[in-house]
Amino acid sequence: MIYWHIFMAFFIPGILGYGGGPSSIPLVQQEVVEHYGWMTNQEFSEMVAAGNALPGPIATKMAGFVGYDQAGILGIIVAVFATVAPSLILMIALLSVLMKYKESPYVKNLTKYIRPIIAVLLLVMTFDFAKDAWLSIGWISTLIIMIGAYLLLEKVKIHPAFVICIALIYGMVSTLF
Repeated sequence: MIYWHIFMAFFIPGILGYGGGPSSIPLVQQEVVEHYGWMTNQEFSEMVAAGNALPGPIATKMAGFVGYDQAGILGIIVAVFATVAPSLILMIALLSVLMKYKESPYVKNLTKYIRPIIAVLLLVMTFDFAKDAWLSIGWISTLIIMIGAYLLLEKVKIHPAFVICIALIYGMVSTLF
């Protein structure tokens, strides 16, 4: 029965927590602290603080922690699956509808209109990142990283993960001097 309770404690916030992990934190708190009494408010706040210090989505980290605390490894699996299941189900359903109508002129026009919007959003995000980098590390380092990343990605064809590592090393070395 504990696995069902774990599943429901994270499935419901997964459905109702529109906007991802941060919006689901109060919903998870309601289930974990108020409804099931697995934690106190203090323990929950400590878990959220520790989860925010780690990389990755907060919702899955909370699910993993509570799942393990209540039912071990199988509890982690159940809790994390329950967290991602609503999005997974919705994506599969929408993908099946999209594949059914992929030859429809409406769907083709929709994708034609979505692509430029995504491109503009990515461009705006790039400018925001560049502005933040410009303000935090200076214009010389920002230009070196931007031009270097472009050359390594487009001309040398290095994998993006290696370019990120090179930029991190450059950042570490540049802060030493």
